[in-house]
Amino acid sequence: MSSVFECVPNVSEGRRADVIAAIADAAAGPGVVLLDTQSDAAHNRSVYTFVGSGDGVLDAAVRLAGAAIQHIDLRTHQGEHPRMGAVDVIPFVPVGGATMDDAVALARACATQLWERYRLPSYFYEFAATRPERRDLANVRRGQFEGLLEAVKDPARHPDTGEPALHASGGIVAIGARNFLIAFNVNLATGDLSIAERLALGMRRRSGGLLGIKALGFALSENVVQVSMNVVDVNAIPLYRVTELIRREAAALGVTVCGCELVGLAPLSAIAESAAYYLHMDSIDPRTVTW
Repeated sequence: MSSVFECVPNVSEGRRADVIAAIADAAAGPGVVLLDTQSDAAHNRSVYTFVGSGDGVLDAAVRLAGAAIQHIDLRTHQGEHPRMGAVDVIPFVPVGGATMDDAVALARACATQLWERYRLPSYFYEFAATRPERRDLANVRRGQFEGLLEAVKDPARHPDTGEPALHASGGIVAIGARNFLIAFNVNLATGDLSIAERLALGMRRRSGGLLGIKALGFALSENVVQVSMNVVDVNAIPLYRVTELIRREAAALGVTVCGCELVGLAPLSAIAESAAYYLHMDSIDPRTVTW
């Protein structure tokens, strides 16, 4: 089997439809298929998911990053989601016949090309990280664009590729190699951000919460806040258990769940598992699900 990779760039634009489309168009090319584009205006962020050969996803990621730099200026960007770059993260995920070492090699090649073509510096994270503290994306992004303007000059925060200065409008990008994850959000019917932050704190692993969960709290509007999560171990905990735990903890504070959101793609088995729970079935074989 030839090697197949998934790539899921996150771009700091979720409001201008023409820019979102232009960035998606830039990713198109041989050896790659764009599977999904999702945008969020409150986060002011878009997530693109494409798959293909190593060369295909590498070239697509570089083209996409170039388009993001062309259209996005971090100096005027505002949004709920933490960000440090016009193209904020570029993860490579081994899917079929590929290894994590192969994905790390793609991350390295991507960083080199982005520096040579656009003078866009980069950090490596997850399995591509060059030092332990950079495995966690939250540590890499600490300070965001504004804070990193000065912090990047500190030797401890120097980029892995490029000079110790941000691109004037494009900032800096985190490029990684990682396993598949599910981006899953639970929205709460309240304007009280502290409730979302409190529940996120209780959910995330590094705070003593659930295995395989990274979580943050965001305000989406005057009446809705969000517990935004990355389920980084898709086998550790099912989505329905995450949802019901947040529902229970929110109810204790007098708040209801008003919706859930899947960002990007998820394994059909994970969706079938949660569907079985809510339909009161012992299980659902994903092979029996069609569209």
